[in-house]
Amino acid sequence: MLANNFLFIDASVNPQSKIGYGACLLLTNLDMPVNEAKNLVQIKGFENTSSSKLELQTLLWALAKINKGEGIYTVFTDSQNIIGLPARRSRFEKNNYISKNGKRIANYLLYQEFYKITDNIDYKLVKLKGHKTSAEKDKLDSLFTIVDRASRNALRSNTAL
Repeated sequence: MLANNFLFIDASVNPQSKIGYGACLLLTNLDMPVNEAKNLVQIKGFENTSSSKLELQTLLWALAKINKGEGIYTVFTDSQNIIGLPARRSRFEKNNYISKNGKRIANYLLYQEFYKITDNIDYKLVKLKGHKTSAEKDKLDSLFTIVDRASRNALRSNTAL
């Protein structure tokens, strides 16, 4: 039986500076206390980015860290763009990543990289609603909050890239 792995990702960007930070948390067990999971969050800075681009950059960075072939990966995100990528693949490829107005789709190289990486792993995407009140949060939401806060805190402190 393949092991379950749980990957939580989120990102925060400053639209004016186009600097952003992605955060990821990879767990093999959801029973870990939230305060212990905080110590496992990893952060990476990105330059010349936007919110949609940064979410995808963060996912690709996090997926590059996993051991392909070692289980099923459930990826938790609040990014609707990422959630919709599998369904958009055939249309993107059919149209050679060209939009209806004849222009190349923004971030198409990142989309291509996403498809290349995910062709080689067993994964599913799960959308979580970000920024719930404490009373609304379950364990998954609490774990997601860790990466959300980590990316926002890194952006606020403008940790060195």
